[in-house]
Amino acid sequence: MLDSNDLLVTIKKAAVEAVNASKPTALVFGKVIGVSPLKINVEQKMTLTAAQLVLTRNVTNYSISMTVNHATENHTHTHEITDTYSGGGSASSETHNHTYTGKKQFLVHNGLVVGDEVVLVRMQGGQKYIVLDRVVTA
Repeated sequence: MLDSNDLLVTIKKAAVEAVNASKPTALVFGKVIGVSPLKINVEQKMTLTAAQLVLTRNVTNYSISMTVNHATENHTHTHEITDTYSGGGSASSETHNHTYTGKKQFLVHNGLVVGDEVVLVRMQGGQKYIVLDRVVTA
């Protein structure tokens, strides 16, 4: 015969199983095993493909607009001279730099590469995974 404590344990167990069956969100770890097409092996149990992955800007190449105001490093070089009178040659070497100012576009190379270890969030239901960022080992 079951007592009230056994009934409570059974109800708690059923509740936990119901939550787990709904596949709530969870953090998981994976390793990039392919980039074209993208494939991530998750905890050595399954391989996710691009159709199952949602990428954040932390793991993609992207362009960013930045304002710059500086000069290039000094550079010494010569220029070749071609003319019909002297037969050519080169000008004397010159050291100079150039100013570099204004609003410029830069490409940030942040895309995933094979071997990257990543942290993902399994979305409710377990059909899609958000790739949050790379895992950095100390």
